[in-house]
Amino acid sequence: MSPSSSPFHAVVVGGGLVGKSAALALSQAGLRVALLAPHVAPLAAGQLFDKRVYALSASSQALFERLRVWQALDKARLGPVHDMRVIGDAFAELHFSAFQAAVPQLAWIAESHLLETALDTALHFQPQLEWLPARAQALTIDAEGATLALDDARPLRAELIVGADGAHSWVRAQMGAQVKHRDYGQTGVVANFTISKPHAETAWQWFRDGEIVALLPMAGPYVSLVWSATHEHAAALVAGGGAALAAELERFAGASHGIFDCVSEPVGFPLALQTVDRLSGARVALVGDAAHLIHPLAGQGVNLGLRDVAALIEVLRAKERFRGYGDPILLRRYERARREDIAALTLATDGLQRLFAAPGFVARNLRNLGMSLVAAQPFVKRWLINNALG
Repeated sequence: MSPSSSPFHAVVVGGGLVGKSAALALSQAGLRVALLAPHVAPLAAGQLFDKRVYALSASSQALFERLRVWQALDKARLGPVHDMRVIGDAFAELHFSAFQAAVPQLAWIAESHLLETALDTALHFQPQLEWLPARAQALTIDAEGATLALDDARPLRAELIVGADGAHSWVRAQMGAQVKHRDYGQTGVVANFTISKPHAETAWQWFRDGEIVALLPMAGPYVSLVWSATHEHAAALVAGGGAALAAELERFAGASHGIFDCVSEPVGFPLALQTVDRLSGARVALVGDAAHLIHPLAGQGVNLGLRDVAALIEVLRAKERFRGYGDPILLRRYERARREDIAALTLATDGLQRLFAAPGFVARNLRNLGMSLVAAQPFVKRWLINNALG
């Protein structure tokens, strides 16, 4: 589809879950929107599940319900999380229960491909939206709006540019935002497995020698692994293949899960902390990984990005009639609305990673004592659950 000659209210640069959600939300709010993103590729032949899965919080579910995407999902491929067990490196344990928290579930485990396919379908039915599988090459800002030069040499004019183009965001670079990046010295290894024992809709997380192993319950007899390991160990886990990784998991998780059989070969991705000095600039707003990157130990990265989308839409819906969608006052309102949530979750995930990566007997005793104290305080556990639910 070629760009329209008339200007857009907003252009979303970048696809993925957050970018497509932003484009859909903006168009449903009545804006004329362009989405610059490639089309999603189908699952490979014989691939049962997408290797990328997300633990969706209540806030993310609520956003998808408002977008009428949740109702279109195949519920047979959604895995509810009713319990979560966190095991420390000295076997201190935390148990979080949806029943005790009086909520239907703590999270939903959903494949990226399942969610993106439903978003794609909804996007194709938006008359206010044009989906352009093109790349932006230049951004020019002036008093009346923003102009994107595409790789087909045609200009795209808009009041607002939304940067949803990931951790290495091109839009963020054009905006001139300052980025602080710290490598955790870890790689996240992901793979999917069948298990011989019922997972009882329970998520497990083990802290082991500075590494974090999470098993997330998918629909049916499947679990998804996210193993935050040192680069060297992660390389060995990936190189060993699915069968070796299954055997390794059985050695410490077999009592709860039984026999593991790998159904998707492991792959790795580097883990880092990344923050930016501002979420907005002249006619530009950042959402998702373009705005923040956190450790996956709490499974909250995508939820944080979807809350960016919800906040941006709320600000734009509430704008005064005399303001344009790229008005700097509106963009500062969006930034203020997001700063506290982003800062709190960044601090919490980074602090936990540092705590459990710290070597030595004293650090080990302190963190496991802390877990034991939290386990004995139901009000603290309820507060943690409420924050995770968003």
